Amino acid sequence: MTRRLALQAWGDEDAPRVVCLHGVTSHGRHFEELAARISDRFRVLALDLLGHGDSPWEPPWDVGSHLDAIVATVGDRPAVYVGHSFGGRLGFELAAREPELVERLVLLDPAIQIPPEAGLYAAENARRDRSYASFAEGIDRRYEESRLTAASRERLERELATHLVESDDGRWRYRYCQAAVVAAYGEMSSEPPPFGRVDVPTLVVLGEESYIPYAPLLDAHRAAAGDRLEVVTLPGGHTVLWDQPEATIDAIERFLT
Repeated sequence: MTRRLALQAWGDEDAPRVVCLHGVTSHGRHFEELAARISDRFRVLALDLLGHGDSPWEPPWDVGSHLDAIVATVGDRPAVYVGHSFGGRLGFELAAREPELVERLVLLDPAIQIPPEAGLYAAENARRDRSYASFAEGIDRRYEESRLTAASRERLERELATHLVESDDGRWRYRYCQAAVVAAYGEMSSEPPPFGRVDVPTLVVLGEESYIPYAPLLDAHRAAAGDRLEVVTLPGGHTVLWDQPEATIDAIERFLT
């Protein structure tokens, strides 16, 4: 039976759709600030992926299962798909598998394919218990780990207020399944569909200090997409909606309008 995902929705139901797909360890509310900016013109749907937030945590967690769950949740109405990191890989895969569903594609520092050694390192790291004595300690650690340039601590606290929660043992943990995250790194290390199969206008927003390199893929992407590809590079790291929220949202808004 195809599973359905938890979602947050903003804007008029009849407006053009923007579907947002987060990266591993995150959740749908990562896109709340984007939704606040564009929901007067668009119906914004932000999903919790399999193994994350309020969506089902049980396997399988392969790309095909994620895509099946996304389509089962939002339906077959065409939309703009916005994906960060693993969410970018999923949006790319959906555009290749069911191009009639994807009108435009926004890839935020996407993990279209990561080197196997990087996938192994990230998957092994994801196996460790990531817990904190308090919510404040968790925010401190996240703030230290992320090279934030524009996001405030208050913004981080607001986004993670329902995602970093107290467990039964009194420790604070993020609401995701570690096994699902490990599986996702395996998927991100696998061969993606050829760029030529994703024939939609595409915006790629890159963090110039991101730990996920896109440069090895960029020439092939440009060769396949031509003038349908727009690339914006911003200061900061991998999580562009934290590092450069205003500039990232500005780029998305220009692309959509």
